[in-house]
Amino acid sequence: MGLPDSARPEWAAPAGEGQWAVLVRAVPGARKSACEGTADGRLKVRLAAPAVDNKANKALEEFVASALGMRRNRVRLVSGHTSRLKKLIVESDVEPSWGLLGTCGK
Repeated sequence: MGLPDSARPEWAAPAGEGQWAVLVRAVPGARKSACEGTADGRLKVRLAAPAVDNKANKALEEFVASALGMRRNRVRLVSGHTSRLKKLIVESDVEPSWGLLGTCGK
């Protein structure tokens, strides 16, 4: 059971039993990792890590996991490894509290 579709942010959706898809627009090379709202139906996240040697992708997984209060291995990048437009899968028995991502709520 989770939130009604109308209460769920547009960038988050059920993706199977115990899984949630999160659409992200990543902006690597920022001074500090932070959420910056939404852009074109995606969660916009600035990352302090550079887009080199998979560092930004790992930083994105860590940032989202930390913001949601989860272990990093519960968040994984499934598409967009070399693009700014990414898709994450969050594994959780209950729907995460998306509001924990700060200003990136609904």
